[in-house]
Amino acid sequence: MKFTAEQIAGILGGDVEGNPEAEVFKLSKIEEGSEGSLTFLANPKYNHYIYSTQASVAIVNKTFIAESEINTTLIRVDDAYKSFSTLLEYYNQVKLSKSGIEQPSVISENVVYGEQLYLGSFCYIGKNVTIGENVKIYPNCFIGDNVVIGDNTILFAGVRVYSETEIGKNCLIHSGTVLGSDGFGFTPNEEGVYSKVPQIGNVIIEDNVDIGANTTIDRATLGSTIIRKGVKLDNQIQIAHNVEIGENTVIASQTGVAGSTKIGKNCMIGGQVGIAGHLTIGNGVRIQAQTGVGRSVVDGEKIQGSPALSYGDFNKSYVHFKNLPKIVSDLEEIKKQ
Repeated sequence: MKFTAEQIAGILGGDVEGNPEAEVFKLSKIEEGSEGSLTFLANPKYNHYIYSTQASVAIVNKTFIAESEINTTLIRVDDAYKSFSTLLEYYNQVKLSKSGIEQPSVISENVVYGEQLYLGSFCYIGKNVTIGENVKIYPNCFIGDNVVIGDNTILFAGVRVYSETEIGKNCLIHSGTVLGSDGFGFTPNEEGVYSKVPQIGNVIIEDNVDIGANTTIDRATLGSTIIRKGVKLDNQIQIAHNVEIGENTVIASQTGVAGSTKIGKNCMIGGQVGIAGHLTIGNGVRIQAQTGVGRSVVDGEKIQGSPALSYGDFNKSYVHFKNLPKIVSDLEEIKKQ
């Protein structure tokens, strides 16, 4: 799909300087620009590239002053970085603008869906499913019975949504994600043989949630596993049964949260964090990567280490840990004396 500089300026509310009919059909970094590409200049450190780039069109700030001749058509805007981000979002919307039901696919009894549904080939939609407006479900997805999917939500290829799961509006769920699989519930008998505890709850994903590839969120034993509005989950995360994650919390990849733990709002949790079950993590908590959390954490606390310490205590302790061989050597010398 091609756009002219004039069309792009119209989308961004910018001014064209150069050829308004210059066409672009791809995006590029300014240092890697080639004919037919659109780029942007926001950081003054990259100013020198504007004179050599082969990009056909470049978005620049209105305050940018050229020091020599520029062959590229410019679009001047108030904030080049923000405008380029807006354009990326627009481009993504155009790219994902699909509709229609491809075959083969299966739509079971009593399914209700809104306008502009895209259902890719080899999808299965179970009984009594409700799907909102402008939903995109890419090929090879499974949607179980009694699932609800809100408006403008996108499920990329290979997503598995088990029965009774509820997904809100404007969610983005990437390939390989599994929502609503059984929680890890077993009880041993006197001989140490484990019997499965039925998992009859569900998963609720509220509005504006992003879930990365190959992440799993287990259904509750009873009640619901809940991911609140605005939560962002990275790839390869495990959320266990009856966990609740508060609004606008972000969690990086390979983190695992054990059952019945409650995580507050606006938390930031690094990669490879392990959080034990039945804990309460307060609002605004910061957990550094590879931290092992075995206790509840109060609002605003920053923690690191395994087992976790307060962030300041960890850093102070780590200074001594690095010097431990010398400390031991000094102690041995003192003992000899």
